Amino acid sequence: MSTAMRRALKRAADGKTLDATEAEVLLGASGDALTALMATAARVRDQGLADAGRPGVVTFSKKVFIPLTRLCRDRCHYCTFATTPGRVHSPYLSPDEVLEIARQGAALGCKEALFTLGDAPEDRWEAARQWLEEAGYDSTLDYVRAMSIRVLEETGLLPHLNPGVMSWQDLQRLKPVAPSMGMMLETTSRRLFEEKGQPHFGSPDKDPAIRLRVLEDAGRSNVPFTTGLLIGIGENLVERADSIFALRRIARQYNGIQEVIIQGFRVKPDTAMRNDADVPLDEWLAAIAVTRVVLGPRVRVQAPPNLVDLAECRLLLDAGIDDFGGVSPLTPDHVNPERPWPQIDDLRAVTAAAGFELRERLTAHPEYLREPWLDPRLISHVEALLDPATGLADEAALPAGLPWQEPDGGWDSVGRTDLHTAIDTEGRRTETRSDFDAAYGDWDVLREDVEARRAVDAAAGVPERIEADVKAALAAAERDPAGLSDAQALTLMTSTGPALDALAGIADELRKATVGDDVTYVVNRNINFTNVCYTGCRFCAFAQRRTDADAYSLSMDEVGQRAEEAWVIGATEVCMQGGIHPDLPGTAYADLVRAVKDRVPDMHVHAYSPMEIVNGSVRTGLSIEEFLISVKEAGLDSVPGTAAEILDDDVRWILTKGKLPTASWIEVISTAHKVGLPSSSTMMYGHVDAPHHWVQHLRTIAAVQDRTGGFTEFVLLPFIHQNSPIYLAGVARPGPTYDENRAVHAMARIMLHGRIDNIQCSWVKLGVDGCVAVLNGGVNDIGGTLMEETISRMAGSKHGSRKSIAELTAMATAAGRPARQRTTTYGEVPSRPALELA
Repeated sequence: MSTAMRRALKRAADGKTLDATEAEVLLGASGDALTALMATAARVRDQGLADAGRPGVVTFSKKVFIPLTRLCRDRCHYCTFATTPGRVHSPYLSPDEVLEIARQGAALGCKEALFTLGDAPEDRWEAARQWLEEAGYDSTLDYVRAMSIRVLEETGLLPHLNPGVMSWQDLQRLKPVAPSMGMMLETTSRRLFEEKGQPHFGSPDKDPAIRLRVLEDAGRSNVPFTTGLLIGIGENLVERADSIFALRRIARQYNGIQEVIIQGFRVKPDTAMRNDADVPLDEWLAAIAVTRVVLGPRVRVQAPPNLVDLAECRLLLDAGIDDFGGVSPLTPDHVNPERPWPQIDDLRAVTAAAGFELRERLTAHPEYLREPWLDPRLISHVEALLDPATGLADEAALPAGLPWQEPDGGWDSVGRTDLHTAIDTEGRRTETRSDFDAAYGDWDVLREDVEARRAVDAAAGVPERIEADVKAALAAAERDPAGLSDAQALTLMTSTGPALDALAGIADELRKATVGDDVTYVVNRNINFTNVCYTGCRFCAFAQRRTDADAYSLSMDEVGQRAEEAWVIGATEVCMQGGIHPDLPGTAYADLVRAVKDRVPDMHVHAYSPMEIVNGSVRTGLSIEEFLISVKEAGLDSVPGTAAEILDDDVRWILTKGKLPTASWIEVISTAHKVGLPSSSTMMYGHVDAPHHWVQHLRTIAAVQDRTGGFTEFVLLPFIHQNSPIYLAGVARPGPTYDENRAVHAMARIMLHGRIDNIQCSWVKLGVDGCVAVLNGGVNDIGGTLMEETISRMAGSKHGSRKSIAELTAMATAAGRPARQRTTTYGEVPSRPALELA
């Protein structure tokens, strides 16, 4: 035994955190070293079972396999599941065939319907495209969703979906119909993907970067996810260790990986790898044991029992697994059809001989059978099969179909409390949301991530101060404001002292030349119709779980009444946004608009962030464009470009757990502009970001505007830290500095010159003095009267929740400028009786 092996074994046995090099050494363990490694892995597993409240209990899921389609656009060299259209009777199983398999499984006491299928076969096979078109489905994933609902309603089996690579939007669409999903990572080796002749060459969905992104998106979306590695397909030990650590990183950051399968490669005839060898058993056992030690006690580790002889299942247990995965009394393993399932009674006996009890679980492990992991529409289906005492399956329960549907009764059936009883007199919530850890993820991991990024940002964030460079950048800003290089923009974005004063002067001259001296404002009311949300924005102090004491939702009538009250005292706009409520019907968004328009036909409705629009699209089954057209037809006039935060995914995934990616934000906003809905654009800054992120955010906004021309304004939103979870957890800094506020507002004017004429500051976040400062540095608009601002107030803003017209006018006067009321889209306000906002 080598010195390196002895050292790695000792560190593992002592509970030390292993690095990738040590894991690589242990992956090569055999003989006595493998025995010692497996003993350590078993102790880690046992601790995890004790921590979970079920010591000595090993689990499996009783399931049926539903091979919805065996067509695939990939060409994996070891796969016998994927085939060609000529070798199957139909590109897809029919609904009757799907339901027949599910019904037979339910009669045998199965509780899970595992949907197996190839990746996007319609992209490769005309037969698949034609079948879907004739059946009335836009895609394979649409058909998967429809069949999942049929299975839930007609058999009661719980779908587990393995459709391969999914987008963030796909995960949102499928989560309401399946308690869990999965996709094997297999390996992070780019060599096996990029080099001709390697097993993943020519398979676009086997790009490791894409598959890792799916795992991350699933975690961000609170989707319980099964993943794993395929051992022995040509990866070396360095690549194998890298794959294990990639899984550890994602499991720690999002807690969304419910189980990791370590599957050994088995040679199959009629494949490109038919002359390769099975992975040796010792090599497979070492991979299981190292995975268990590296991932730790919390993650469930699984190995398929049919890929070894029954007697060897004892070795899988000795190596540290705590789950055998899906075992079917009805259907074969369609991925490994040559390997029949063991009889469950035989597997139970082997498990007992190893000192464990084998228990049946549901498709999701116990800790994931609750919100936010479990969509509310699936609760009744899960509870019908659940043993509430253990969180495992009620083994005596036989599935029976139950209705699956959007919430009954529409939005007005949702429980409500009055908005003003939900927050205390200083605008703070009375307690944190009850699902704090599940909603936000692992704060310790996040802190580690942020500390590492800050070192990188520090190097990129503040350029060396050379007077000649500052002067050159200022001269370039005067000469060609929108043509600044990134280096020049970063130099000016970090200005202080006289350089910052000069920058503000340049911005203010541009403002004057572009829009004149008027300081504009809109008379509006904010209507935050619910604060119940499961997105998990770590900066948000507004969101609550629906069962929390501080949760509230307004009725349609209350929304209409608030709009009418605003109109009576002079408002021309209501701005409506709310949390992503799990019980919100997709049609509620259009109904909320109608609730306003029915009371006040001439009121401008400015509503729904891109996140809400995606949610509405998912819940209605409409495309984003179709959904936007539907709410526009209901009376929606424009869209707030909120939910932007910083348009950089590295920053976004620190700020939020489940919010939409940058590309999706751009897609939604661009589509809104396409269908004739103008929007604002925003940036929230001063948290875990750095000045170079601000520069690139402005570049992104400019690029969208160049394509669509739909932005009416750019709104700067300084981070309010006081009650923000990400600040209270010690991750974010306490907002931007005074100089940063001045610089960011000035640079927005300069970099967006010729594209977006109106630059707005937030009096809620900056206060009067802060707004006066930036009004003298490029800003021409101070937003709205609001009348009822909740989100910033609950985050800890001390600048109030409403301003009268007189107060807004006084703010402009303090900056030496006249004030003028405007419409939402910066037009002249139609004549109405003169009304003062009280």
